[in-house]
Amino acid sequence: MNTTAEYRRFYAEFIVKSSGLSDERLIDAFAAVPREDYVGAGPWPVHVGSEYIQTISGDPSHLYQDILIGLATERKINNGQPSLHAGCLAAAAPALGESVVHVGAGTGYYTAILATLVGPKGRVVAFELEQDLAARAVTNLRHFQNVEVRAESATESAIPTSDVIYVNAGATHPPPAWLDALSIGGRLVLPLTPNEGLGVMLQVVRKSFTVFAASALGRVAFIPCIGARDDAASASLSAALERQSLEQVRALCRGTPPDETAWCVGAGWWLSTAAPSDA
Repeated sequence: MNTTAEYRRFYAEFIVKSSGLSDERLIDAFAAVPREDYVGAGPWPVHVGSEYIQTISGDPSHLYQDILIGLATERKINNGQPSLHAGCLAAAAPALGESVVHVGAGTGYYTAILATLVGPKGRVVAFELEQDLAARAVTNLRHFQNVEVRAESATESAIPTSDVIYVNAGATHPPPAWLDALSIGGRLVLPLTPNEGLGVMLQVVRKSFTVFAASALGRVAFIPCIGARDDAASASLSAALERQSLEQVRALCRGTPPDETAWCVGAGWWLSTAAPSDA
């Protein structure tokens, strides 16, 4: 009979390699973190379409599939799809010793993977607005000396300077404070989502104090990020997603008037199809 660790290792290789990646550090991180420690006692609710079905038992091997596990089903809050996070974590590329901000930490599963990737000399500050989930995250992550959980809004609190900002809640726009908190070379991975329909996972890389490269990683859906929602930005994003290709996104511009390369325009920011000036 296979052990849970063997199921976990197969799952780690499957979700990473099925995303077109061959990152052994990422595989090792997923293989090292027991998902059952972060999703409560089984059997577990599995999100399917607009409803949930229960796993047939509380055997942890059921968790090592590319499935969404409900954390707070009445609020439609889930432990995100592993293969999606594998691709997004690869884009965030947290390295040993780096500092990370995790927005929308839930009960801490992907926070634990981030903490594993940056190692004991790195640091992860995890924000979770839902108080019950934040309390569970504090308990679940207590063995990580390099993690701090803050039960507060990442849109209303001071964000420490970071090499990576990894966001797991949908925003209609990139909050200026998050962009300001990125170190030079820092990566922001953010789901930009309109009020209705799928949005886009955006990777932003700070090239200098004023220059940001950007690229679209794919279409996504996330629960809303409270404090980072704006109806006008939602409408602009919806229009851009309807008429333009994700592959055209090359840069994020701030504080300048949009020009003919504008892909999506918001208040004080816009996405451009032209490469950043120092690229």
